[in-house]
Amino acid sequence: MQSARQALLRDNYDEALARFQALSEKDPEYFYRSGPFRENIWTYVGRTQYTTGRLTEARPSLERALSLDKDDYLAHIYLGLTLTRLGDRANGLKEIEAGLRGLHDWLEYLTYNTRFAVYWDPNREIRIQIEKDLDAITNKNVTWPQLIADAEWIGKKTEEEVDTARQDEWRQRQFRDDRFHGPGIGVGIGF
Repeated sequence: MQSARQALLRDNYDEALARFQALSEKDPEYFYRSGPFRENIWTYVGRTQYTTGRLTEARPSLERALSLDKDDYLAHIYLGLTLTRLGDRANGLKEIEAGLRGLHDWLEYLTYNTRFAVYWDPNREIRIQIEKDLDAITNKNVTWPQLIADAEWIGKKTEEEVDTARQDEWRQRQFRDDRFHGPGIGVGIGF
């Protein structure tokens, strides 16, 4: 899974898709977890299919992802993007909006209710962009190319945030451990 995710983050989509598909065949109900983040394999398959232009393949993958977890916000966003690119803007917009609202609320929940607040979207970059897009949707002022680009950026940035949050949490734990244990002092007796 990690090698597939790293290929995705490096924009090596064909390699990522092959790895995600192999994992989905091996374990079709696999969920990736990192701290509070959770995403099922079908979301990864569908996102990568979308990114490689395989829209007719992406749709059933993302629908399957949502059948396994209706609260998979990235699956909603990418299903919306897929539907939009397939010409169904009305349903695409509903899915994008549902995904953006869900992701925003999840990040807000982390910020105010968990110990993960300092690790996830600490500068509010993702949430600020989501708020701008939700405002445009609410005010019926959607510029489609901009909304598509923003939603794609949000998806990629969220995936990057998984690793950034994990690394920041690890660094802080190491710092606390170093401070707690401090430098060792040894006493030796020479003969």
